[in-house]
Amino acid sequence: SLHAPRLHPTAVPVELLVPGLTLDGRPVEILRCGAPAPGKRAIWVVARQHPGESMAEHWVAGLLPRLLDRHDPQARALLQKAVFYVVPNANPDGSVRGHLRVNAAGANLNREWAEPSLDRSPEVYHIRAVMDAVGCDLFLDVHGDEELPYNFIAGTHGIPAWSPRLAALLSDFKNAYEARCPADFQQKAGYPQCLPGRANLKIAGNAVAQRFGCLSMTLEQPFKDCAGAEDAERGWSPERARRFGAAVLEPLAEVVGRLREREE
Repeated sequence: SLHAPRLHPTAVPVELLVPGLTLDGRPVEILRCGAPAPGKRAIWVVARQHPGESMAEHWVAGLLPRLLDRHDPQARALLQKAVFYVVPNANPDGSVRGHLRVNAAGANLNREWAEPSLDRSPEVYHIRAVMDAVGCDLFLDVHGDEELPYNFIAGTHGIPAWSPRLAALLSDFKNAYEARCPADFQQKAGYPQCLPGRANLKIAGNAVAQRFGCLSMTLEQPFKDCAGAEDAERGWSPERARRFGAAVLEPLAEVVGRLREREE
């Protein structure tokens, strides 16, 4: 897992929150980046609910250094408007045990968000408890997909609370990410769009969107390579995942000022 870096005294304030322990006794780690203040938005990034999807944690390893770079103007502008809550590895037990998709109890954490429990999914229980305490204005759940050779985002179209406001924010975020990473991000391939009212509210993206009425997305990365931008030697490597993570600041900046606009 990643740990809170040592920072220069004038750098971005970072606090390691540990709201509880996993079933194997490991800390549930949340990095709070930025100084909370009235009016600031709460942006949540959760990675590696499925422990075998290590590209998700590499993506976060690219996001954090740029976000915490006090010389990066985009990062400074974002942190004036938002506080980030980043979970680099939501399933440390599964990672240590060598599991692909489950925690120490055999639970798929990305199906535990409707009713998380301390005896089955303490990771989700503790993360959601902090989320309830501080709020959530944008949620990004970072994963890897074993089959589709693309980077793509799945929205939450099927939730009861889906609205034109959320649809516009999702479209603007994806368009900005594609403009920032035209070789590595695309919008043509991905999961089928869920029918209205048919969303599985056990899944993190859907559950958080419904609970908080916020823009909520699942980011998927390929296991092998990114179709259309293949690297025959290295494929979709940790380095590419990190660069992709660092590039998310621009799409976040595109939407951060409109996350809580009223419906038309």
